[in-house]
Amino acid sequence: MSGSDAAPAPRTPRVVVGVNGEPGSRTALRRAAAEARHRRAALWPVLAWQPPCGGFGVRHAPVDPLPAEDWQDLARATLLGTLDEVFPDGPGVPVHALLAQGTPGRVLVEAADREDDLLVVGAGHRGTLHRMFKTSVSRYCLARAHCPVLAVPPSPLEAELAAAHRRNLWRLRLDTRHFAEETAPDDGQAVAGA
Repeated sequence: MSGSDAAPAPRTPRVVVGVNGEPGSRTALRRAAAEARHRRAALWPVLAWQPPCGGFGVRHAPVDPLPAEDWQDLARATLLGTLDEVFPDGPGVPVHALLAQGTPGRVLVEAADREDDLLVVGAGHRGTLHRMFKTSVSRYCLARAHCPVLAVPPSPLEAELAAAHRRNLWRLRLDTRHFAEETAPDDGQAVAGA
């Protein structure tokens, strides 16, 4: 058989996932790794980064800003730190981490450029106010990707953590009545040390 008659080597399936270090992206990363194991695919965690104001504010700032290389180093540390945190023993599939400068939606759609890729993104916050003022990466990817997109909803624990954060931010008191009800002994039980 001549070299021209040989069939091309099969491409390894890929699961591309957006990572930004936030709890929602960690949930999406775990789901993407499970999908990669199921599909016998390579995992491609992607972190899109850009300096504040897309670089415009960096060039025209009145004080010495961080150079673009430092922003890239911070992004690399975030990506590698997130991978180490989520997979302390490795994800069990080949990993090809990618760091790219640009907006997250555009970078993810460009990274998942094959029809047989699977693009996994965090579904993000669902509040009306949040949707009005912040561009949704998952919506961007769903509208523009040329491959299947899996939007992973946030974990219920993430919502509880966000509520606790808001409570702390507004310095609201924590309602501990339900803790007392859960730990109160039944009528027939004696209290230790009493």
